[in-house]
Amino acid sequence: MINNYSDEKELEAIRLIDQAEILADRGKGKEAIDLYEQAASIYIDLGSYIKIDELYIRIAQIISQFKNNIQAIYRLKSIIRKTEELRLDEISAKLLIRLGNVAFTMRDYETAGESWQNASEYLFKVDPEEYDSLSSILLLKAGQAFERSSLTKDEGKRLILKAVMKIKKFDEVYELEEKNAFELLSQQEFEASAKKFKDIAAHFREALDDLSNILDEEESQDTMLNAKARFIHFVAEYQTVAALCLRASENRSYNEEIKQLGQDSLKGFKESISLLKESLYPKTIDFDQEVILRITFDTMLMAITQDMLGVQKVDSIKFLLDNIEDNKVLVKKLKNSPYFKITERIKKVGILESLEALQKVNLGHFEKIKNQLISYFI
Repeated sequence: MINNYSDEKELEAIRLIDQAEILADRGKGKEAIDLYEQAASIYIDLGSYIKIDELYIRIAQIISQFKNNIQAIYRLKSIIRKTEELRLDEISAKLLIRLGNVAFTMRDYETAGESWQNASEYLFKVDPEEYDSLSSILLLKAGQAFERSSLTKDEGKRLILKAVMKIKKFDEVYELEEKNAFELLSQQEFEASAKKFKDIAAHFREALDDLSNILDEEESQDTMLNAKARFIHFVAEYQTVAALCLRASENRSYNEEIKQLGQDSLKGFKESISLLKESLYPKTIDFDQEVILRITFDTMLMAITQDMLGVQKVDSIKFLLDNIEDNKVLVKKLKNSPYFKITERIKKVGILESLEALQKVNLGHFEKIKNQLISYFI
């Protein structure tokens, strides 16, 4: 009896699919989709998920041909809600990819970015090994879509960096390595923590070297410029913290290594600042506050690094403001940054007299070790 019921329902589904194909061939896409969905419901009841996958992909193909993209997006979202309720993650991901494609052609970059990001997450959840590459590419596409919208620009930049790290197989390692480095530092294992920070810097350098193979500079020069500046910043930043850890060890045998790390970091900060100036200078309004903070943060780290090395090769503030003085609005924005004010103080009275001010300012993801590192120099 059960077999008869299943056979009857499957025959009914096949008839619906045949009718749907005829309607689709006649250009009656909406009517065809209604029949396909009825057939899909039957296969859901029968638990035949292979057929469900085929049917929903066929539905998505027809929807993608709609002349009215708004209707296409509405219908795709409606179907995706169903597959998500059924927890058909792989099918949902395939439909989300199509939704992202349609939304992107409409210049609805928020919907495109959200769709590709969700598709990336679903695929990685289904099978991290099989879908690792596609998941990373979708995350990159999501970031680039978000970056095109003023509302989601910051999220776009964050996702692009995450995608590059994911492509380089460094995203999960990074969090673990940083956590281990912080723990070692809290235990005053200065040499071991310095090694961890140097390892992290090396990972970022590898990602930086491979950036041109991952991002298309011609498609988005601004994306490449910001990503490059960010990875250079990370390399220099982690090397600086490694040098500070070695200095805190008070082991003079590390003096040469501290010097090398510091000098390489100075070079990196200069390059990062130059790239960000190139991005900021043409603007007179709508400055990205996050970029303002990043460029002045690098300026402050340049001053700290030089003070640590006991050298003053570059006037950090002069380097920051050089060749942009005529953009008065930008200069005012930079000077209002808390990191700029600390850099000014370091320039006037030195790092030791500026430690109290440093303790009051947020240092991002180094905030939790800031006071610990500062305490070694008081």
